[in-house]
Amino acid sequence: MKNLQTQQVRALKEGLQGPVILPDDYAYEAARKVWNAMIDKHPAAIVCCTTTADVVHAVNFARDQGLPLAVRGGGHNIAGSALCNDGIVIDLSEMRAAQVDADARRITIEGGATLADFDAATQVHGLATPLGINSTTGVAGLTLGGGFGWLSRKYGMTIDNLESAEVVTAAGEVLHASAAEHPDLFWALRGGSGNFGVVTRFEFRLHPVGPDLLAGLIVFPIAEAKRVLQQYREFMDKAPDELSVWVVLRKAPPLPFLPESVHGKEVVVLALLYAGDPVQGKALVEPLYRFGTPAGSHVDVMPYAAWQKAFDPLLTPGARNYWKSHNFSELKDGLFDAVIDYIASLPSSQCEIFFGAIGGATTEPAPDATAYAHRDARFVMNVHGRWDDSADDARGMGWARDFFKASAPYASGGVYVNFLTDDESDRVKAAYGQNYERLAQIKRQYDPANLFSTNQNIRPA
Repeated sequence: MKNLQTQQVRALKEGLQGPVILPDDYAYEAARKVWNAMIDKHPAAIVCCTTTADVVHAVNFARDQGLPLAVRGGGHNIAGSALCNDGIVIDLSEMRAAQVDADARRITIEGGATLADFDAATQVHGLATPLGINSTTGVAGLTLGGGFGWLSRKYGMTIDNLESAEVVTAAGEVLHASAAEHPDLFWALRGGSGNFGVVTRFEFRLHPVGPDLLAGLIVFPIAEAKRVLQQYREFMDKAPDELSVWVVLRKAPPLPFLPESVHGKEVVVLALLYAGDPVQGKALVEPLYRFGTPAGSHVDVMPYAAWQKAFDPLLTPGARNYWKSHNFSELKDGLFDAVIDYIASLPSSQCEIFFGAIGGATTEPAPDATAYAHRDARFVMNVHGRWDDSADDARGMGWARDFFKASAPYASGGVYVNFLTDDESDRVKAAYGQNYERLAQIKRQYDPANLFSTNQNIRPA
């Protein structure tokens, strides 16, 4: 592990309002931990930024000293891009302020904010924008990779609702990127991940949502999975954009509405949210119960912000996580057979395979409208390997990789960049498709030396 020299530490600290955490500091071990416990990196310094000026200073320092640079928003990225070895980490976790203009339906929020911070600021006004499904996820990383969640079928990807961004470039410049200012940079930020700078502030468009919506879970035994999945496919072909239904296959956690005899058994779960009048939603979701014989269900009107936290207990930090992912334009019977087969051999009770339903508004923009290219994707699959003991790494990773291969013949060829692990750099071009070359050109303009490289990297043209 590299330690900075005394004069380097002095130069770094002198230009900052926030603190610097060094390897010998008491807080270092906690500060270098991220959501995925498989990530074990040792930066030379963690810069806890409190202002945009702090970010500028840290970027300039890392560049001028020739040090690796990583940027931490929520620290939730599966690949561990929030950290680097022997370099500088710009930690934005103290920069979480949000300002909402309810009349204009706009929010400005800082780069260290989480989804919970966002929802807390907007839901008091009955407003929201499409975000992810785990409230501890960082707004910045989610957005820069594209972003999707329960509201995406109605209101699009997260990036489709981004109005502008304040960006610190590799040159240490602070730019305001929007459709009118630096439009090439704005295009690249909308899906290009962390390749183009440090986004210290986002401005989003908001929509009337909640605060109370119909949401919940319907759980079926795995023996009925094939029939449930086939009916789900037909149902989603006709479902209105306001209704989002995802499929999760896993061992049943001890949920209070499930009988104890189901706990720990393989199940197929329909997770749903209706972004409209709950009374209308109840009528629309009624057919879902007839897909089989439910082992249990809990679908009711609840606060949207509470539903956004519903999966948090299954996604707590500190476990070892390994993912594999595909996009799908359609779900075929062969895919259903494969997923049922692999759910029978889960390497741990925490592993799952889910299909996130997007489509609707996410398919409306042209593939080259933003850096995120996969507008044909109607479902995003995540093979979520998760366990606690490092001794289980080989078995868990092998299971995820094997199912990834088994499901590949049914995939559309694209992949969601936020679901790529650190050993999948060969899939970066697949993540950007036809947009990769334009991204490489913009990378050359704004980061010609590839300072921002601890990510799913787009190399400068």
